[in-house]
Amino acid sequence: MTKQKLIVLLVLYLVSTGAAFGISSFAMRGQTVQVDGTQTADGTQVETEGEGGGEKLLTISPSEPKDQPCPLNGKLYTTTEKNAWEKRRPLAVMIENTPDARPQSGLSSADIVFEAMAEGGVTRFMAMYYCDVQVEDTTLAPIRSARTYYIDWASGFNLPLYVHVGGANTPGPSNALGQLSDYGWVGQNDLNQFSIGYPTFVRDYNRIPGRELATEHTMVTSSEKLWDVATKRGWTNMSPSRTVGRTTVGGKDWKEGYTPWPVGEDKAAGTVTAPNISFEFWDGFTTYAAKWEYDAASNSYKRFTANEPHLDLNNNQQVMAKNVIVLFSEEKGPINENKHMLYKTTGTGDALVFMNGQAIEAKWNKKDREAQLTFTDAKGKVLPLTPGLTWISTVAPKTAVTY
Repeated sequence: MTKQKLIVLLVLYLVSTGAAFGISSFAMRGQTVQVDGTQTADGTQVETEGEGGGEKLLTISPSEPKDQPCPLNGKLYTTTEKNAWEKRRPLAVMIENTPDARPQSGLSSADIVFEAMAEGGVTRFMAMYYCDVQVEDTTLAPIRSARTYYIDWASGFNLPLYVHVGGANTPGPSNALGQLSDYGWVGQNDLNQFSIGYPTFVRDYNRIPGRELATEHTMVTSSEKLWDVATKRGWTNMSPSRTVGRTTVGGKDWKEGYTPWPVGEDKAAGTVTAPNISFEFWDGFTTYAAKWEYDAASNSYKRFTANEPHLDLNNNQQVMAKNVIVLFSEEKGPINENKHMLYKTTGTGDALVFMNGQAIEAKWNKKDREAQLTFTDAKGKVLPLTPGLTWISTVAPKTAVTY
């Protein structure tokens, strides 16, 4: 066999194995992979700043007014930032929460976070990014696999870009990958690492300095890398056109038919009635127990996990939410050989909404998979939420919540 043939065979082998295992494995154990980088796609050098290392994307004049409401978190931003997000769809990113994954990267920059159990008492997050990450590229890690109930919640946001590393594919109700195909997401908004790989996704075994990480805790990407792939695929703010019979129906803006949650005042209540919130997802699984402490100065709740401040590796700051929502939902599982969980995601159920230092007994409502999730008060009126990060934790109906 000639030297040239050997080289060709080697290249073909590397390509095939890279496609099968998500080419991100090019980042080998013991190497530090710089996700944020100091180069743009065309190789131009750019400045980076902050511990998160993100590329500076926009320059905002201090005199530019913040008068543009974000469709996801209700906060006000500049027109410059709005012009950037208007060309895109939200990112819905699966992020793990095992002790070895902490601190995660990017949770403090999310607009909305959904939290529920994945399996065996272990919780997982689906963090949604849109408005708060336009000024600087944001590192997101560690990315994990899809779960069916997160897909249901994401469906209420009109084809967001769903970011994950594979997922459950066993026939049955937990078949997340099968559902992504059945719902038509593959080819429209599904950013599965298995079909993208390096350099959008990389495995960084040194993402947490001084700690040796198993492979499953190492998958890293960034907001701009994901939006860059989406743009190249034509997945902008407009959904792809489709053919119905002999007619081609044009795509529509993702916000068409989407109504943002109503927004109230960012103002602390006169009397704080819910200064601390605490609950466990499963009794005795204290490693994943959630606690929130009200901070009057910022009118926010500070997040603790396993009784420790929940930090963001990007900035070493404690995660803080303006709205903390506990959603009570029928829980099933573990099911099949994957030991995965299932949650009721449509219909209605009880909820506790914490904001402005107050606790509100509420109802959650979701007519069907593609409908928006809403929260209503005792009179059936949709609750206005405080502008900023909304954190939604789903638990079984009998879960004890202390506040």
